[in-house]
Amino acid sequence: MSRTLTPSSPSSPAPVSPAVSPSATATPAAPAARPPGRTGRVLRLVTLAACAPYLALKVAWISGSHLGIPDGSPLLDHRALMVFANGLTVLMDAAVIVLALLLTRPWGLRTPAWLLAAPMWAATGLLLPIMAGFPLTQLAGALDGDSAGSGGPDRPFLHDWVFGVVYTGFIVQGLALGALFVRYARNRWSHLWRGRVGDLPHIPGRGARAAAVAAAVLALFPVTLHLLWASGSTAGLDASRAQDLTSDARILEALGALYPALAVTGALLLVLRWGRGLPVKVPLALAWLGSGAVACWGGWLLLGSLTAVADAANRPTGPMLLTYAVQMIIGTTVAVLGARFLRQRAGSAA
Repeated sequence: MSRTLTPSSPSSPAPVSPAVSPSATATPAAPAARPPGRTGRVLRLVTLAACAPYLALKVAWISGSHLGIPDGSPLLDHRALMVFANGLTVLMDAAVIVLALLLTRPWGLRTPAWLLAAPMWAATGLLLPIMAGFPLTQLAGALDGDSAGSGGPDRPFLHDWVFGVVYTGFIVQGLALGALFVRYARNRWSHLWRGRVGDLPHIPGRGARAAAVAAAVLALFPVTLHLLWASGSTAGLDASRAQDLTSDARILEALGALYPALAVTGALLLVLRWGRGLPVKVPLALAWLGSGAVACWGGWLLLGSLTAVADAANRPTGPMLLTYAVQMIIGTTVAVLGARFLRQRAGSAA
């Protein structure tokens, strides 16, 4: 874990109250779409280039190469599973290339919002923990001299240089793709998050409020467990993870507690109208980032658990599986609340 960075329904828009001033209730019209300039083209090129090392390694492994894989690595134990997992991740990284093109080509401006937002949300959720966790774990490793690779010293998972190449590429992908999406979203949808929370014209219905509170209550479970593991406790961990609870692993667990907290904070600010002086984009950003990281990594780890190895010592425990499942529920709930809010604002603008 220490080197693999495993961190851990819309409704109709409500009518505008006549008691609120027009300046507060009116959602500004959508800005005219503009094609990407030179900066957009450069960011697209950087994104595509950052995908190349990862894709090359994955294709090589699928083809039978052991480049970067030491003898005795657990990756060599199950050839069929390795091919399946690497094929899936090739498709996922290829989706980043499609997103980079979509965000910078004229046809991308005509793409339905959901068709862009869903994969972009997933890409954000998968890349954010790597972008935050890898630099911090590298720094911690440099400070305390901990160089234990994933899989333990007896069965190293991958050579150290692979982690540097792959995760550096992911960080560059995340920065460049994120910058492209911010430019695209500002151009196409910025009218949906203008203003402050206190100026929003209507209070969400009881169902939305109940969902936000339920997500916040559920978040107590994964936050508590991640904080316990970050403090060094091995309660609820399998034997392999307990043995690998090094300083950089504890950093990742602390970050794992942060993501659900960000998600539910954004949802509560938006749905309960807390922080009335905050710009609307602040709770939206918190909900977007937190829900993506929580739901997507929870889903990814749960998928990995379904293909658990035969060794009982490395099989995820009940508390770990429950944590992943609860994280998926929290992230999905917050994402739906955010989508509902944006749909309502878009309906008001229309």
